[in-house]
Amino acid sequence: MMRTAQQLAAEIGNTRRACDSLGVSRSSLHRWERDLAGPPRPVQISLPCPSPARTLSSAERQAVLDVLHEPRFADKAPAQVHAALLDEGRYPCALRTMHRVLEKEHESGERRRIRRHAPAAIPRLVARKPHDVWTWDITKLLGPAKGILYALYVVLDLFSRHVVAWTVARRELASIAEDLLRTACENHGVQPESLTIHSDRGAPMTAKSVAVLFVELGITASLSRPRVSNDNPYAEAQFRTAKDDWNYPGRFDSIEHARAWAGDFLHRYNTQHYHSGLAMLTPEVVFTGRAEEVLDQRREVLRAAYEAHPERFVRGVPQPPELPKEVWINPLPRALVTVAGQ
Repeated sequence: MMRTAQQLAAEIGNTRRACDSLGVSRSSLHRWERDLAGPPRPVQISLPCPSPARTLSSAERQAVLDVLHEPRFADKAPAQVHAALLDEGRYPCALRTMHRVLEKEHESGERRRIRRHAPAAIPRLVARKPHDVWTWDITKLLGPAKGILYALYVVLDLFSRHVVAWTVARRELASIAEDLLRTACENHGVQPESLTIHSDRGAPMTAKSVAVLFVELGITASLSRPRVSNDNPYAEAQFRTAKDDWNYPGRFDSIEHARAWAGDFLHRYNTQHYHSGLAMLTPEVVFTGRAEEVLDQRREVLRAAYEAHPERFVRGVPQPPELPKEVWINPLPRALVTVAGQ
């Protein structure tokens, strides 16, 4: 039967039709072919390797472990234990064997008592309009000689990236930051309980006087996690843009020179810098609420270009990029956003 099925399948070129014609299932045909192919290959079983003659016995391994557990050695690295035992005229085993004994007992990690930092909460901030969130930071500007530095303080509106306040001082001081933030809130008419100000954990940012100011003005304070450098990305990116500016001198002749450059650059940044994260709008346009007006004007220009030469636009009328509806610091994971959207 198997030979007949094989021959018929070869003639018509279809195993399924050959088996159906003979009333034989394909699984039976395959089983017959497998049986005729011979017995299955033996399964190779790997036997455990014999222990070398030089391996420590169970009692010797326990003795090594007991030594490592002695109070005087409880927080010492195996190398220190091994050296101390040699000075005492004792050689329980090789240094590598001590490591193997600890690895087998899952004790090969840090043996000292190390301070463990509790995990800090991830700052998650979202701005949907100007004056929802401000973020601020301080960067150093090189002075005329080595060791002379000036501190550039910048306060940035998160939604529009508009610089709402800045100053250049000779040092980082909480009192300077306090005056800058107070003046910015007064100039922009910030109402209590309406603004969150985010920063890293520098000394001026965590000063008691700044915290008291926030309580006085009804401002919510937000701080980056300790030792996490990317929790304040927009301020850092703004500093990078500043120091990549064509007019950045590298070093400043005086603090007056630094202030003059900062005033010129930050004015150009607010009014002339087309920001890729703001639909190629300037921070001032978004900050003053004229974004839709400018985008509508761009749409009209693009529509006119399309009507003049529609053959050049294979995808229809081109559209300018849309302004993001919200700006996040550490956005929620996509899975959580999906669940919340349901």
